[in-house]
Amino acid sequence: MTTRTAAQQREQARIAYDAYLATCPTRQLLDRIGDKWVGLVLTALADGPQRYSGLSRTIAGVSEKMLTQTLRTLERDGLVSRSVTLSVPVRVDYALTPLGRSLLPVMQAIKDWAETHIDEVTAARAAYDERESGERQEHLP
Repeated sequence: MTTRTAAQQREQARIAYDAYLATCPTRQLLDRIGDKWVGLVLTALADGPQRYSGLSRTIAGVSEKMLTQTLRTLERDGLVSRSVTLSVPVRVDYALTPLGRSLLPVMQAIKDWAETHIDEVTAARAAYDERESGERQEHLP
């Protein structure tokens, strides 16, 4: 029987990850980073630490509950750090960790792509909806 080091065992497990399998733990991570609030929080933190209120102002439309929940899950996943400074009032800052920074180029590219191509996507949606509407009317008695 071959003995493997812990590093070799981790590498073997990493190779075995396959996000197409329902039981793969990377599925959960893909679900998390695919969330719209996650992408917006990460890109909002790109220029440096921010307080909760700053994030709330930057990310229009996010509820307090969703922003809090998103920040907690990002902290749990090691993508965001939370620093508390004891003062009156207490100051809490959120910042990207090195792991979060490594994800930033991907999230920024997705955000940039969406902002660049929204007009094309909107036109494609309208054309699709028009085709579907016409096909449904053809099948009416």
